[in-house]
Amino acid sequence: MKFENANDIKGRLNNLVGILQMGHVDIQRIFCIRSYESKSKALARIWSFPKIWQSALNMKAHYVIEVISNKFDKLSKEEQDKTLIHELMHIPKSFGGGLVPHKSFGKHIDDKKIEEMYKIYKYNLKEK
Repeated sequence: MKFENANDIKGRLNNLVGILQMGHVDIQRIFCIRSYESKSKALARIWSFPKIWQSALNMKAHYVIEVISNKFDKLSKEEQDKTLIHELMHIPKSFGGGLVPHKSFGKHIDDKKIEEMYKIYKYNLKEK
């Protein structure tokens, strides 16, 4: 598998975070990677930086959002945006290095919630 920095994705995340007013997300501590030759069925993945690593390396929490090139790059811009929103929704309000699961405390990261967030994004984008 090969990896490269995905500055285009970083720019899009910055835009999404700003327009969706996701103030808990520190975009400076998110790295974006495009992977090639992956056999994964995923379109994208988010990688955490657990507390034990933060302590060992004396660093604050960071996240990596990986887009799987052979799947993600074929999507329409709308579907790519929805995929990125999905990955951002896994970042907890604490930005502490952990991840929010798909189902947690009665809340869900599912197609319905992603669609709601995307509609808010599109509405706020028009208002700018």
